[in-house]
Amino acid sequence: MKTSAANRNIWLMTALLFLGTGLFALPGNEELADTTNYKSFYGKVIDSQSNKALPFATIEALGSNTATVSNIDGNFTIKIERNADINQLKISYIGFQNQVVDLNKFNDKRSFTIELEPSSVQLKQVTIRPKNAMELISDILDNISNNYSEDPMMMRGFYRETIQRGRNYVSISEAIIDVYKGSYSNEYQMDQVKLFKGRKSADVEKMDTVLFKVQGGPNTTILMDVVKNPYILLSDEYLNIYDFIISDVITINDRLHYVISFSQKEYVDDPYYRGRLYVEMDRLAITEAEFELNVENQDEAARLFIQRKPMGMSIIPERAAYRAKYSIDEDKWYFSYARAEVKFKVNWKKKLFNTTFTTMSELAITDRTYEGIEKFAARERFKSNDIINEKVYIFFDQGFWEGYNVIEPDQSIESAIRRLNKKYLRRNGNES
Repeated sequence: MKTSAANRNIWLMTALLFLGTGLFALPGNEELADTTNYKSFYGKVIDSQSNKALPFATIEALGSNTATVSNIDGNFTIKIERNADINQLKISYIGFQNQVVDLNKFNDKRSFTIELEPSSVQLKQVTIRPKNAMELISDILDNISNNYSEDPMMMRGFYRETIQRGRNYVSISEAIIDVYKGSYSNEYQMDQVKLFKGRKSADVEKMDTVLFKVQGGPNTTILMDVVKNPYILLSDEYLNIYDFIISDVITINDRLHYVISFSQKEYVDDPYYRGRLYVEMDRLAITEAEFELNVENQDEAARLFIQRKPMGMSIIPERAAYRAKYSIDEDKWYFSYARAEVKFKVNWKKKLFNTTFTTMSELAITDRTYEGIEKFAARERFKSNDIINEKVYIFFDQGFWEGYNVIEPDQSIESAIRRLNKKYLRRNGNES
């Protein structure tokens, strides 16, 4: 079965990729933060039983809208204004009990390890609603205006985008962005992104005579808000596309959640998604979503990603995985985190070996406010066809992000930045 909305819906959700030649000039001016009015707190989140790192844990400064997430190694840094009346952090992770930690337990420089306890759900004590999964989905959509903000807001976030060839990083871009977040009850109030400050690794290599780029940048991760953009997974056609089942009950943020698993129906030919929605049981709000594209039909899946490629090249998508998270404040949920990871193989005619590329896009909302709500001028907006690597420029200052909350780079990214910067310095004869 072919469905009319398939290509449009998936195109909006992919980190749109294309291959083209050439390098571009680097624009921009910079704005340095006041580095004296905040304090940094370093931590690591682990499973108390296995001692394994917990990536993408949410860390919130209680009494404020300041937040961040842990990186792939479980590490995080959160920066808090010195004059703010904030004394505690709340750490939450799917399937674990929340933990509140006093800031006075943190050392000024050493990382403080936070052990989360797995949470158990006594299923006998859980009252399952006498509804099937499809009725539950309908109720979720009906409750969006009650569970999410009906007023527009301003958000600030940290965005990171990386490209790997095999195991080697060939491009790393980072930015602080401002987001105009439209009302969840008004489909015409579209989200907007403005680039505030950014940098990129000091060397962008040519790859097999072409330059691989990611189009859309933070705009694509904003689209992963499946509640604001229900057509991504919950369009009017979803009855004909997906099978939904209630597969589990777990805790997130100390609240009971249904786990709704979904996959495309067997007779649907176009590539769609399979994954899980995590739905808060009392309020019927989606608080997390994990899903990945069905890439079994490689030719159709490739058409969704590639805008332009050289002759003689074939693209084979191997994986396209997505994650979105929401945080709660005063009984309203707010979009707080998104991650997209796409892996594919490139084959050249008349070449014996293929090349594997992986792109990762990650966005953490670090602050939000209902004050100063104003849409961005057209010339300021980051557009859907913009490429972030062309909008930011090389910067070596170790204090570049002073004053801003960011996602801590994992060890592989840190070493890649050092390697690429050294290579750039040698090439330009600037290494001491």
